[in-house]
Amino acid sequence: MTATAPRASAAPRTVIVGGGLAGLAAAVTLADRGVSVTVLESRPRLGGRASSFVDKATGTQIDNCQHVSLGCCTNFQHFCRTVGLSDLFRTERALYFIGRDRVVNRLAAGALPAPLHLATAFAHTSYLSVRDLLAIGRGMQALARPPGKHGVPSHDEHFAAWLARHRQTQAAIERFWTPVLVSSLSETLERIDVASARKVFVDGFLANRHGWEVQIPTVPLDTLYGARLTSWLAERAASVRLQAGVAHLAIADGRAAGVVLRSGETIPADHVVVAVPHWVVLDLLPPECAAHPDVSRVRELETAPISSVHLWFDRPILIPSGARTGNDSNSSGPAELPHAVLIDRLSQWIFNRDVLHADAAAGVQLSTEATPVEPRGHNYQVIISASRNIAAASQQDVIAEVVRELVDVFPQTGQAKLLHGRLVTEHRAVFSVRPGAENCRPAQQSPLPNVQLAGDWTRTGWPSTMEGAVRSGFLAAENVLRQLGRAERIVQPDLLVAPLARLLLRIGSRDSLSSRTGESG
Repeated sequence: MTATAPRASAAPRTVIVGGGLAGLAAAVTLADRGVSVTVLESRPRLGGRASSFVDKATGTQIDNCQHVSLGCCTNFQHFCRTVGLSDLFRTERALYFIGRDRVVNRLAAGALPAPLHLATAFAHTSYLSVRDLLAIGRGMQALARPPGKHGVPSHDEHFAAWLARHRQTQAAIERFWTPVLVSSLSETLERIDVASARKVFVDGFLANRHGWEVQIPTVPLDTLYGARLTSWLAERAASVRLQAGVAHLAIADGRAAGVVLRSGETIPADHVVVAVPHWVVLDLLPPECAAHPDVSRVRELETAPISSVHLWFDRPILIPSGARTGNDSNSSGPAELPHAVLIDRLSQWIFNRDVLHADAAAGVQLSTEATPVEPRGHNYQVIISASRNIAAASQQDVIAEVVRELVDVFPQTGQAKLLHGRLVTEHRAVFSVRPGAENCRPAQQSPLPNVQLAGDWTRTGWPSTMEGAVRSGFLAAENVLRQLGRAERIVQPDLLVAPLARLLLRIGSRDSLSSRTGESG
């Protein structure tokens, strides 16, 4: 649809369509540099897919899915530092892996430099044999080779085939490669391209000793992207309009003149950043832009689901096998684990929300609409990534299977009373990094000169992550600033590659997969 171009104001106006992480990253960047910004979000809250809601049975605010960051996510960390959210994360410098043998394997960095900092911890893993470890070592060395003629295929081969070619043992595949990659990329190995798998292991495990450290929010996601962030934007004169769904862009003379809301209102703009999910974006663009070969293939991107099972028990359960706690839920006993990675099970991660949200617990209020279970209980969140395998199962059956697994891993769960359980599935949680998907991802600069695209699904060099979303927003903001005559690099550099990693594995600055592919010409 064509609209008459509004009269330009003295200060360039940028409208950002979408209040998820990508849109927020663009808004924060531009507002911090004095650009007039209006954020339009169709939902009644910011955060996009990173959201929370009140479970009415318990009055607890729970997340639709557990979102975590890693030490290698330098741009997400920069975003949080800029707006003052860094204190709302807890950094885990030790991870707890539990196999079928119930042994708690503590993974933490040792004294050796990267890429050997985790070698000792892996060498003592109870559920991997020496043969498995040798296969993994060979595989990691091969995977780290720089892309090129004799290196790793980029985005055309699925990782399951790559593992078979590199003679990985079945146990290594099931107990090492699968848990790491399914948790990181939310896809099964036959739907993960080799380059994305390489990205996880090089940036997360090999290049820098801090790249693998997990950073977990200590507050519900609605709080994380709530009042503190909106206040920061308001202080910089940025406008945020919620429940303001956009119908389409208004076009005049081959440029965006603004956006038209579903209500019929037109909001003029000199620049537009479209930061919506990939399955929505083409509907907002004019037909000639949506059909452009640089954009149209986005419709070929596929998605993957992530499920969360929220559980409330009458006593703590994340106590390692062999430890004991009293029947009284208030009795003192051994400290609970803050989380656990469960190997070779339907349940992949379990997060102890009592521990992780301890500092914020006093500020969590019961919903006035809730009818709480008494007692409120101890709250845990179990994550099942790439959860297509439970799509046909009932909520009750999934919860029952998860509880059975917890009883097997943590025997005291058998004596605990399950007060309440709830299954939540984000059906389109991430885009699938399947072979060929990279060719479907557009650059941030759209075919329209003053329209940028932002979202983890755009070309960032990263898979579907919070880091990828923030990078896309930064790249879109860079393009806007460049068109305003204010060229500035916003995207933050990756963690420094350790000298030994550079020497042994030839990992270097030219090897980064986080290429700046979103710039305009």
